[in-house]
Amino acid sequence: MAKRKIETVCVQGGYTPGNGEPRQVPIYQSTTFKYDTSEDMGKLFDLEASGYFYSRLQNPTCDTVAQKICELEGGVAAMLTSSGQAANFYATFNIANAGDHIISSSTIYGGTFNLFAVTMKKMGIDFTFLSPDCSTEELEAAFRPNTKAVFGETIANPALTVLDIEKFADAAHKHGVPLIIDNTFATPVNCRPFEFGADIVTHSTTKYMDGHGAQVGGCIVDSGNFDWLAHAEKFPGMCTPDDSYHGIIYAEKFGKAGYITKATAQLMRDFGSTPSPQSAFILNLGLESLHVRMARHCENGLAVAKFLKDHPMVDWVSYPSLEGDKYYDLAEKYLPNGSCGVVSFGVKGGRKAAEAFMKKLGVFAIETHVADARSCCLHPASATHRQMNDDELMAAGVRPELVRLSCGLESADDLIADLKNALEA
Repeated sequence: MAKRKIETVCVQGGYTPGNGEPRQVPIYQSTTFKYDTSEDMGKLFDLEASGYFYSRLQNPTCDTVAQKICELEGGVAAMLTSSGQAANFYATFNIANAGDHIISSSTIYGGTFNLFAVTMKKMGIDFTFLSPDCSTEELEAAFRPNTKAVFGETIANPALTVLDIEKFADAAHKHGVPLIIDNTFATPVNCRPFEFGADIVTHSTTKYMDGHGAQVGGCIVDSGNFDWLAHAEKFPGMCTPDDSYHGIIYAEKFGKAGYITKATAQLMRDFGSTPSPQSAFILNLGLESLHVRMARHCENGLAVAKFLKDHPMVDWVSYPSLEGDKYYDLAEKYLPNGSCGVVSFGVKGGRKAAEAFMKKLGVFAIETHVADARSCCLHPASATHRQMNDDELMAAGVRPELVRLSCGLESADDLIADLKNALEA
């Protein structure tokens, strides 16, 4: 069969029912699975056979939905996690140990920044944060002999910077490490980072993929393109025997599926950030309309950005697909079909003015959420990024007056009227 279009994959990817089988993805709401002999079970524990024995590691419903996301991104293997935070932790910790180093864009989600700069630092992993606009020379200078990965977001939350994926991929590969991209805001509908050189992609599936605020989840997808064995000295976890599985070498035994197999068999086994089958089922319902919803989100986002740009109470607007935006050219390259429905802007008058403006909104609800069918808004400096100091906030692209709008699927006229009323009030 010819390669399917992304619209078809959204609807039918990951699951093909057989004769007389359920048309919808079945929910395997079971912790355990029965086998006839201990020998059969033993093969699973030794990774000598494929199958299921305990849902903390794998579950058929979760794997089915992961396979759909894998196909959407053009990868070779994928796994679901219980949240986007878990996905980013597993994606990096799968290849970095105490004493290692990772380079990250500075304009990333506040929760990810805390994960990297605080929690993983306590685990002995050091991070260098660079502006996504850094020069090639600055990027090159950040690498160390113990650097194990480069990390960035396609569209940063909430700064809305667009990462030059090819520039970061070229630098990562020159130094023998993979590029990990969080593709949450763009989704594979608007950008497939593997096509520009990225090696691993993560998602908070809580956002556009679900799209209805109904489940918290994450996903990791591996392109299968990074050659771990070619850099075996850098990645002992992938290229030396794992004593907890009788000496298996993941990169040798599982080939292109080695990275995801290790993350599942090792990290999910030990940390257990497991999505429920019910959550995976709900996620799949959202995926079936992702291609339709993203077009409307982008349409509304652009309309709102254009309105805000011309309003006298607005100091500045950030929206990659808005002509004249600092990242417009990069958006045209990496996101030609549209960026997302999120618009960041500054209210004249600073933090107090931003907070006063938000109190007057009616259609936009104040929520710690984004990328939903219902429009919502947030003042990141007071919420998702409040643990950062002023210097860290500025490095992350989060100014005190910044308001993050997430344009849902409502009428663009109603969204603009709501913003107009609140600004004038």
